Formats: sequence, structure tokens, C-alpha cells
Amino acid sequence: MQNNGVKRILVTGANGQLGREMRRLGSASPNEYTFTDVDELDITDSAAVMECVKAGGYDVILNCAAYTNVDRAEDDEATAEKINCAAVRNLAEAARAAGAVLFHISTDYVFGGDGNTPRREDMPLDPLGAYGRTKLHGEQAVAASGCRAVIVRTAWLYSEYGNNFLKTMLRLTAERPELNVVFDQVGSPTYAGDLAIALFSIIEGGLYEGNEGIYHFSNEGVCSWYDFAVEIARAAGHDGCVIHPCHSDEFPSKVKRPAYSVLDKSRIKATFGLDIPHWRESMEYCIGRIKKSEQQ
Repeated sequence: MQNNGVKRILVTGANGQLGREMRRLGSASPNEYTFTDVDELDITDSAAVMECVKAGGYDVILNCAAYTNVDRAEDDEATAEKINCAAVRNLAEAARAAGAVLFHISTDYVFGGDGNTPRREDMPLDPLGAYGRTKLHGEQAVAASGCRAVIVRTAWLYSEYGNNFLKTMLRLTAERPELNVVFDQVGSPTYAGDLAIALFSIIEGGLYEGNEGIYHFSNEGVCSWYDFAVEIARAAGHDGCVIHPCHSDEFPSKVKRPAYSVLDKSRIKATFGLDIPHWRESMEYCIGRIKKSEQQ
């Protein structure tokens, strides 16, 4: 921390869903946030990362960057590995050299997706496909670096920014008379705004000191993609679209997606005193923000 008590925080991947929510929060902070994406800092360049962190005197690095295209990762695992592992290693090594704390965002895909018990942080890992493998390698790179770190696994992330399931369903339920949506994949939708608030409160309060480790975060509640789609259409007033439940095998994919990816949030709630909203409440809030922005 700087002598004047102001923390300096570097946020990478700042143009993504989570990064843009962090921009909104950071703009009102007394601490100094620096937001970068690939144009400002190529995190796959180890020398550039080391120099940036050293010159900036950062206390905290929040890595919001990731290769998240699950299907494309099957054809281009090398690029996914470069962004989800090698770049993370660069940030971790720079954090260790600078004495900074690294916050890194990971995923439910590090688990296999079988069973029906919410995933705790210490459960066995068995990633499905290239995306899950490369994200697990990123976690392992952080651990191997020896830096102080907080890894937060999340799932089913959406926001008003970028491409995500909620925005796709808003568009399709407005355009089509009927849709088929899988009902045999179950999880907890996560509003990027809620995850950003959680990270922001932990960073701003310095609550990470002595609480390094792996945590899980998603919104409260559980649903299938079908349930989520039905609620999105209801909240948006798209009553003209009939949504049918279907099986995953009706949508052939290069990668098997987790059938069950509910995350147990007990640890993050107990450690940091978080009050996490239900997914339906946050979904309605997000849709409200989207509609408001469309009217402006």
C-alpha cells in the first residue's frame, strides 16, 4: 500500500463483462485503479507484464482476462492455454516480485460436472474439454508461483455487456415464436455486477490479507438453462415465444458441458461476510438496466 494509504489496483481484461463492471465501481473509489486490456497491456508478454507491475507499484492485480469460447478452444487449445495459463503465470510471477496480491477468476469447468452435490473448493478436479483444462492450468500456475493470491471460481456469467446467454435469449425470444433450450444442465446464473461488487468490497476493505486461497462465487439459487430462459422471457415481457425443454444431445457440440455445476458458496460468504442476491433478482435488475440503456 502507498504511503498515503491509497491502494493501487491493476485490472486486466477490463473490456470484458467483469472488467467493465469493475470500471464502473472503480471510478467512485478513493483508491487508484488502472484498467487495461490487450491494447494497453499484452499479458501474454512476460517482460511487458513484469515492467508494468514494477513501474505501477501495484498492491493488487485483478485478472479479468480469459479465453472463454468453450467450443473454439477445442480447435485452438494453444491460444486458450496462452491466455488462460501462460498469461496468468506472467501476472502471478509479477505479483510475487512486486509483493502484490493477485485476484484471478476461474470457472466451474475445472470440475467434471457429474453428481448432484454443490461443488466445494476442495473437491476433486476433472475438467471437461480444452477450456476447463487451460483454466485449471492457470490455477496451478498461480499456486506454483508462490504469490499471494485469491482465486475465485464462478459460473454462468452474464451482464448487459458482450455476448452471453441472457442477451442471446432476450434477442431470440423477441424474434422467434418458439425455442428449444436444454434442461439437463443445471447451475447458478451469475450476474457480473454482483461478482464485481464482491471483489470490489474485498479489495477496498483489504479483506484479502490473511485470507488468500480459492473461493466460489455465483448468485444464490439453482436452475437449468431452460428455467433461466423461461424467466428471462417472462421478465422481458416476451410472452409470444414458447420455450420447450430439450436434451443436450439435441445440440451436438465439440465439448461436453457440465451437467451439474452448482458451486458451494459457504466459504466466501463466511470469510468475507457477503450477502449474495438470488439469481432471479439479479437477472431482473440486469434486464432493467439493458432496457434503460436502450431507451437513452
